[in-house]
Amino acid sequence: MKKNINILLWISILLISAGINAQNTQATINSTLNGTVIDQVTNQPIPGVNIQIKGTTHSAVTDLDGKFYFQTGQKFPYILIVSYIGYVTAEHTANTDFVQISLKEDRKELDELVIIGYGSTTKKDYTGAAETVSSTALKATQRTLESSLQGSVAGVNVTQTSGQPGAGLSIRIRGGSSIQGGNEPLYVIDGFPIYNSDFTAGVLSGTPTNPLSSINPSDIESITVLKDASSTAIYGSRGANGVVIITTKKGSANALTVNYDYTLGQQEVRNKVDVLDAKGFARLRNAALFDTNPALGPNQYLSEAQIAALGKGVDWQEEAFQKGLVQNHQLSVSGGNNQTKYAVSGNYYNQEGIIKNTGFERLSGRVNLNSKISSKARLGLNLTISETKSKVAPAGLITSLLSMPPTATIYDSNGKYTLRNPFENIFANPIATLNERKNEAITDRILGTIFGEYDILKNLTLKVSFGTDVIFNKEKSYLPISIYEGLITNGEGKIGTADSKTWLNENTLTYSKVFAEKHSLNVLAGYTQQNSVREFVTAGSQQFVNDATYYYSLQSGNVALMPTSGESTWALNSYLSRVNYNYDSKYYLTASLRADGSSRFGKDNKWGYFPSFAAAWQISNEAFFAPVKDVINSLKIRTSYGATGNQEIGEYQSLSTLSSVKYLFGDQIYTGFTPTRISNDALGWELTNQFDAGVDVGFFNDKLNLTVDVYRKTTKDLLLAVQIPYTTGFTSSLQNFGSVQNQGIELGINTALGNTAFSWNSNFNISFNSNKIIALGNDAEFYTFGNYILRKGESLGTFYGAVTDGILQTADIATKGAFTGNATPKAGDRLYKDINGDGAFTTAADRTSIGDAQPDFIFGFTNTFTYRGFELSTLINGSVGNKILNGNAQALELYNGQQNASTSALDAWTPTNPSNTTPRAKLDPAPVFSNRFVEDGSFVRIKNITFSYNLPKKVSEKLLLTSVKFRVVGENLFTFTKYTGFDPEVTNGTTISPGTDTGIYPASKTISGGLTITF
Repeated sequence: MKKNINILLWISILLISAGINAQNTQATINSTLNGTVIDQVTNQPIPGVNIQIKGTTHSAVTDLDGKFYFQTGQKFPYILIVSYIGYVTAEHTANTDFVQISLKEDRKELDELVIIGYGSTTKKDYTGAAETVSSTALKATQRTLESSLQGSVAGVNVTQTSGQPGAGLSIRIRGGSSIQGGNEPLYVIDGFPIYNSDFTAGVLSGTPTNPLSSINPSDIESITVLKDASSTAIYGSRGANGVVIITTKKGSANALTVNYDYTLGQQEVRNKVDVLDAKGFARLRNAALFDTNPALGPNQYLSEAQIAALGKGVDWQEEAFQKGLVQNHQLSVSGGNNQTKYAVSGNYYNQEGIIKNTGFERLSGRVNLNSKISSKARLGLNLTISETKSKVAPAGLITSLLSMPPTATIYDSNGKYTLRNPFENIFANPIATLNERKNEAITDRILGTIFGEYDILKNLTLKVSFGTDVIFNKEKSYLPISIYEGLITNGEGKIGTADSKTWLNENTLTYSKVFAEKHSLNVLAGYTQQNSVREFVTAGSQQFVNDATYYYSLQSGNVALMPTSGESTWALNSYLSRVNYNYDSKYYLTASLRADGSSRFGKDNKWGYFPSFAAAWQISNEAFFAPVKDVINSLKIRTSYGATGNQEIGEYQSLSTLSSVKYLFGDQIYTGFTPTRISNDALGWELTNQFDAGVDVGFFNDKLNLTVDVYRKTTKDLLLAVQIPYTTGFTSSLQNFGSVQNQGIELGINTALGNTAFSWNSNFNISFNSNKIIALGNDAEFYTFGNYILRKGESLGTFYGAVTDGILQTADIATKGAFTGNATPKAGDRLYKDINGDGAFTTAADRTSIGDAQPDFIFGFTNTFTYRGFELSTLINGSVGNKILNGNAQALELYNGQQNASTSALDAWTPTNPSNTTPRAKLDPAPVFSNRFVEDGSFVRIKNITFSYNLPKKVSEKLLLTSVKFRVVGENLFTFTKYTGFDPEVTNGTTISPGTDTGIYPASKTISGGLTITF
């Protein structure tokens, strides 16, 4: 933003400077002064700075090297007033003929510009609820752009879906609204709208690579989150889940600047799950076998002497986890003149996973050009080209690492892999899988937009843009003969490709004018069209002679797998309009309307209309407010209401479809088709209506700023697969039924304290959101989905299971045995509550709501301290009140002796240890989902600590450099939580079943060092 302001003011500043200097050419010269103005943190020169001698009209402006010169009638000493947009105005006393002046960045002023849909405005003039991510948060991560949202923006809940390098994050802006449709926000990157859904050919096992990981975070200039309907309705059918607007770094009318940034770090697993060692497992298996057949004695697996000789056995987590290196190289070149400005960058990022043989690489390049080809016409280009490579941990790997018995070995006596768990529960040797299985993806992406602007009239501008987003994905999988998964098929190779081609055309007219110095009007009208086509194909074979060729020679397999292919397409046509009006910077009105026609909906309901309205009153600009302006310098109240939509249901959902099937007639196989979906010509949009009211207050010349928003967001006509009569030939149909409501409060507090030597800037935000189901389809009261329930009056993500009630003791078998769920109850069985009151416990009948994954509140706290060349920034975030289904714990507390178990097994019930919390060991338990495995997921995390130092300018110049900056960064260093799993910041990412932690790649903590050099 600072660069953009530089460009806008540069010419006018030069002209003003020239005029002022000309006026002073005849003055008596009593002194001359040379000086330089630099940035306090980066030590880089600042061009275009205005320097004025206090008490006079004598001024000068710095050149491209930050230098200025005075010939003045003033005698030393005298005071210089130094001012520049984006920096705090400073006073400096000149005592000699040379001065060097450092300016401190004014973070609040830099945050004043708000990038909105199809335009921009200033924060003081904005009527909606939008928030810009701070520069501190933007610099805090180099992984994915979504990471910078964690803890940075009120009302935005960011949860990790996997610690796999290159994996994505689940983002909910003001809560999830859709049950079966998409809930992720819309991303708009340099004007190109993108919905970030998984893009995969379907060949890999494990977490797909996040498509947004192809975007280099170091290229990002600003991120603005649009939250209320007034902000998002301009995106109509795609604005219901909020909008994240991203702008990348542009060039400036300055001399050539070359910047190189290098980071090297090391990451490791944040936490391990406590499981039994070899001795503990051996005793557990002995106990389970004895429980099944006491006649064979207590040491049916190993004798006590054999157990004593075991040691700790194999620590499977230790064998799989590693300390992975992370490195990032960023080279950027920028500059320009008053006609053309450019920014070019290249990036290489390599992240080794904390699990062996997993990782992520990104190679990307970006070109941004802006050119003024005449006094009325301008052209621009934003282009990114990237390639990512991922080595993905196969699905089920973490579960196997936790479950593999420590008495099992990685290799057998012949030095070959032990193929599987040696006991009754069959699963593969996870280390063999990690070392030998090939599970890789390569994704190439081209994302670019070219645009032209033409001033038709003085206040009327036409903008036409064309953009494209092309993704080429290739996935490769091979299961060798040497591991258990490949032994069955004698080797299996697969290759899949998926291509997506999206194009966008936008045409807008913008009219801006100020009437009678008090009436400001901005009108936008436009037409956009977008089309996307996706194709995929897969092929594979089995029964290889050997593993020499992997997937590179599928024809070497003796048995060909059934190939698959497909194509899908969607299109969106839209008309949009918006009017912004303000009177005397006191009274503001905004109205917008967008009409979207989508190919995804039924032929009778393709068009949706999304209006919004907002108003604001800048009370502090009223005359009656003057007496309190020394304390409260700014006060604005605002409100908005509008409608937005959701089209993220996939393609062809309104149409009847057929699928191919194979039939056997006699000894011949024939291909036929069968209906798979009934048509619904009336299928339409999910519609979200949202009300927002907010207040923005600035105290003590904006040293303290407070923002409060209250909102209610109601989504109706949910896209739900509801039951239909069997006589139709189908069991369900996607229809518009049901309603979900989110309502809450958001609070943000920003402070800016200090002086030219020391400064402290902070941002605290906290958000409370209540999520509730208002109605379900066909007047249903509830639907169950595995361990979750959708019920009117309750939250999305509500867990549904049994409630534990202690452990059955020997004396209570006759009176309480019916509450174990077992046909033959036995002391040591877990007891459950009789929810329906029928005198017995059954898994199906005695389930109830046992918590939900929705947090009571989330918060973030960012602090940045600067002292001369030193800077310290910290980011703390947290979530309170959410529950997590610990699926790993559920598996580890079976105590069956067929797989490893949690260390809680050491307190398992026995006749001599009548525990009332931990059940007995038994060989074949019936798993029951209960509140035992729904844990408190609240946490407080020190997300980021960054300490940096800028070399003094004199030292940098001796090195023939403009600036040199060193830094040390710690990520996820400390987490305070009661959750017993790998990490509390986890979810499987769906709206129906959030907060599930089963076999997810663990989170990591990272320590890194970096160096930034500017030429």
